[in-house]
Amino acid sequence: MTTRMQTAITLADFVWSDSPRFSETAQHVVDAERLGVDTVWSAEAWGTDGIVPLAYLAALTSHIRLATGILQITARAAPMTAMTAMTLDHVSNGRFVLGLGASGPQIVEGLHGQPYARPLERLRETVDVIRLAMAGEKVEYHGNQIELPLPNGQGKALRIGQPPRPTIPIHLATLGPKALQYAGAAADGWVGTCFVPETSRFYIEQLRAGAEAAGRSLAGFEIDAGGPVAFTDDVERPMRGRKKALAFQLGAMGSPTMNFYNDAYSRIGYAQPAQRIRDLWLSGRRDEAVDAVPDEMALRTSFIGTDEMVRDRIRAYSAAGVTSLRLQPMGRTPAHKLDTLAHMIDLVREVDGEGHTHEWQRGHRPPILGDGTEKRSYLADRRDRARH
Repeated sequence: MTTRMQTAITLADFVWSDSPRFSETAQHVVDAERLGVDTVWSAEAWGTDGIVPLAYLAALTSHIRLATGILQITARAAPMTAMTAMTLDHVSNGRFVLGLGASGPQIVEGLHGQPYARPLERLRETVDVIRLAMAGEKVEYHGNQIELPLPNGQGKALRIGQPPRPTIPIHLATLGPKALQYAGAAADGWVGTCFVPETSRFYIEQLRAGAEAAGRSLAGFEIDAGGPVAFTDDVERPMRGRKKALAFQLGAMGSPTMNFYNDAYSRIGYAQPAQRIRDLWLSGRRDEAVDAVPDEMALRTSFIGTDEMVRDRIRAYSAAGVTSLRLQPMGRTPAHKLDTLAHMIDLVREVDGEGHTHEWQRGHRPPILGDGTEKRSYLADRRDRARH
């Protein structure tokens, strides 16, 4: 495990609704890098692709890691994924992290027109081919789902036409027991999307079992997890927002018969509320579905409350084995979100024992959600001065 808790942000928290132009989003990431954020994650579901935004950011940043969270394995041929990863790692001077996942049947079959049969087998074969390609080997592979080159055709096994890059980290977003074991056996990190520190033993045990079966340990293995961040004395408003997100995840992100997120939360102690939320959502009673999300579930999967409450959540994630906190700062504007992010990074470092305070945070507090005021941030003032 890494000795210092790392921090990460997700592009989705600053893009589209807040910033109509991507250049503005890019500036938020540049500011986050200056705050000390270690990684920025892109997203790829049924909206933006996961690569183009990171390529843009590679030219504007110098040390923040650029990670896909996640690329869908059925959206591209495995060798193309390897070529893309190697290219982005090259143009970013070795800062790329390849996050991969199987996605779900609604997107895979509905948007990409690919069968969703045996997703773990597909993931395993995809990672095998990517590792082969990044190592500079000829891409010849004979699996159940991937056959390269095609038999009885004119193709031949080829090497990727650029220098090998075998050390690009691969992080996997997995949830089921066998898939978690595979991540522990074959990946460099795990993207935890349904993570509750107090009930995380299931995940850690499966990851460790996979690692041990492969003859390795989890030393140096990254675990990425986190949630929304809001500093407030009144948790009701931000907690309501977190409940809406959880209700959507538990009720809408999947088909009526298959929802991996609902299954995941059910495995770690939330089976009864997860089933009720799903039933309410699918019957069109969405406000009731939000109401059915337990307060405990919302607060344990977020960093909402006073400084001391947030410190306790940081300690809980650290004790559970998380090595990188994936932070989703809440706020009315991107500038407010950056203020919240800056204060959160200070608290993470404080809990880590570093106690560093940023120049623009001395004597400055992030805006309190729901206080009805608009506060001017140091970062906004600095950008305005730079324009004149």
